[in-house]
Amino acid sequence: MTTDLPSFSPCDALVALMVAVSASDERMRTSELVAIQRMVDHAPIFAEYDLDRIRAVSQTVMTLFAEEEGLDALFGLVRDALPEKLFETAYALACDVGAADGRLYDGEIAMLAEIRHQLNIPRLHAAAIELSAQVRHRVL
Repeated sequence: MTTDLPSFSPCDALVALMVAVSASDERMRTSELVAIQRMVDHAPIFAEYDLDRIRAVSQTVMTLFAEEEGLDALFGLVRDALPEKLFETAYALACDVGAADGRLYDGEIAMLAEIRHQLNIPRLHAAAIELSAQVRHRVL
């Protein structure tokens, strides 16, 4: 079934990773979905993005999560679509989704580690990105 997957645009790949983080703990929280929508609405990288694509990309991610080799297929689509200069951007957006509800769950931690690995994010860069997401989402 994974051979029939559509290809992703770079923005589709960014959305897919954000959705993957949200879905990774088997519960997509409202705060995470709001964070995804906010980033797509306001981040400059999404200025030309067709918002109608979010649903299709999300459905592709959920379909892949249900397949045995789906995670590998997802990362294949992401790596094919994303230029290397956007790898850290992808990780930053993914971290923001994970941090949106104020804490990271085990599934989210594992998914972020996999994104780091799959996109070859240097550990020091990852730590800086993670800290910036954490401080942006702090509450009183």
